[in-house]
Parts: sequence; structure tokens; C-alpha cells
Amino acid sequence: MILGPEPPIFWIGFLVLIVILLALDLGVFHRKAHVVSARESLLWTIFWIALALIFDGFVFLTLGTEKGIDFFTGYLIEKSLSVDNLFVIALVFQTFAVPRLYQHRVLFWGILGAIVMRGVMILVGVQLIERFHWVIYVFGGFLLFSGGRMLLGRGKEPHPEHSYVFRIFRQVVPMTERYDGQHFFTLVNGKRMATPLLAALVSVEAMDVVFALDSIPAIFAVTTDPFIVFTSNIFAILGLRSLFFLLANALDRFKYLDVGLAVILIYVGLKMLASDVFPIPSLISLGVVVIILGVTIAVSLLLTREEERPRQEDGVGP
Repeated sequence: MILGPEPPIFWIGFLVLIVILLALDLGVFHRKAHVVSARESLLWTIFWIALALIFDGFVFLTLGTEKGIDFFTGYLIEKSLSVDNLFVIALVFQTFAVPRLYQHRVLFWGILGAIVMRGVMILVGVQLIERFHWVIYVFGGFLLFSGGRMLLGRGKEPHPEHSYVFRIFRQVVPMTERYDGQHFFTLVNGKRMATPLLAALVSVEAMDVVFALDSIPAIFAVTTDPFIVFTSNIFAILGLRSLFFLLANALDRFKYLDVGLAVILIYVGLKMLASDVFPIPSLISLGVVVIILGVTIAVSLLLTREEERPRQEDGVGP
């Protein structure tokens, strides 16, 4: 079944919830453009995480313990991989000199587009696995490749302004170099042109597709239930905006996180390749992901602090 074994009312209820939350987000809480403060971003981050945990409790009660664990594992994997996406978002904003006042608007519409694109990718992926079981080995091999590429490519910064998507965008859509408030389009000498805000949005969307190619197959290593894959994915990216504003000034402290993410991708890739011979229980996978993330974050914070100490003693930095 395309939508999995869950009753259709589960899908309808979830989609209605998302529409209501997004409408309140843009239409009420962020109706006027403003710089998101650290306190506001912290409260929103807590809200989105708490909402995901409440939903996971609903999954535990209605669908059983195994699917509850699968949801939390998928959510944790997607959330951790999305942190790597934050570095790219920060680079996009820096490249296009997006004023802090309008960054939330770019992320809102970027995440709205990501929900649609990921929904399509998840349904296509589920159908491929159900009809052609060998596809799971392709996904597993791709994750091994992605993990290895992430390890070998450490320290290389992406350049969104050089991407194929942005080049095509510049050729197809007339664009001005100046901003016009929070508008994606403006009039220049009577001609309708895109502002750099739209260019930033297009770049964020393009980068999300690239990251989704890693994260979605990674969750398929946990479960192929489209409802669990979709809901865990969406809850993770819904909190991406607030997490970005919360960590925007502290991303450099997680400089070794990509190593942990690469190890997670390699682990889930191996799990997929061995799924028919040596299936690994969901609870073990959850433990492995938690340990990898915990160790990587702890090492990042510890080594970053050690690197900053000599600078502070020499009177450099805060």
C-alpha cells in the first residue's frame, strides 16, 4: 500500500496539524519580519522537540512499541543530519548577504517546499523498495559512498552561487542585485525581477534536495513504513529554522560533528546491506545513533574549548 498500514485518518490528521502549525507560524507569530532572538529561537526549539515527543507517544500508544522506537530513531537521524544542513544554510545567507530580518522568511518557504519534495521522494522510495527489493542494496551502497565522501571531503566548503541550480536560475529568471524588503520579486524600470532573497530560497531548496538524498535512505534503514518515515522526517525539519537561529553563532563549536554523521551514514548503509542476512533490532540501532552523536558532540565541544583556551590566554577572542 502506498500510504502504509495506518488508517487514512492518521495521514489526514497529521497533514491538518502541519497546515495549522505553518499557518500560525507565518500568519500569527512571524507575520511581521523581525530578527529572531536567542530566547525566541530557544522557546521554539523546545516547542518543536516537545511536539515531536508527544507525537511519538501517540505512535507508541496506537501503533506499538516497535514503531514508536522507529519513529524516534528516524527523527534522531534526520535531526542530526539536518545540523550539517545548518552550516550550508549559514553559507547561503552569507553568500547572498541576506539581512537577518528576512532570514526566517526564506527558511519558512524553504521548509514548506522541503515538505512537498520529501513527501514525493519518500513515497517513490517506498514503492521502489516494495516492488524491487534489490533497491535497498542500492540505497545501502549509496549511504556508504555518502559517508565516505563526507569523511574525505572534510574542510571543503560548498559554493551555492556556483551550483548548477543557481546557474540555471540566473539564466532563466531576470534578477536584480538589490533587496526590496522581504519581497522575492520587485520592479526595476517597470520590469519584474527576482531579488537576491529568491536566489537564496532557490539555493536553500536545492541544498535540501542534496541532503534529502542522504537522510531519506538513512531512515529506510530503520523502517519502510511511509507514515513513520514521513512524520519523523517532517517533524525534524519543522524545527530546523529555530535550531538554526539558536545555533547560528555556535556552529563552529560542532566542527567534528560531520565525522559522527559520516559514521552514522556508514552504519545505516551497512545495516541496509545486511538486512536480509543479519537484521539489527530497532532498539540497538537507536542506541548506536545516540552513542555516536553523544561522543561526537562531546569531543567537538571539548576540543573546541581546548583550541580557544590559548587564544583567550593571549588576549585574542572573547
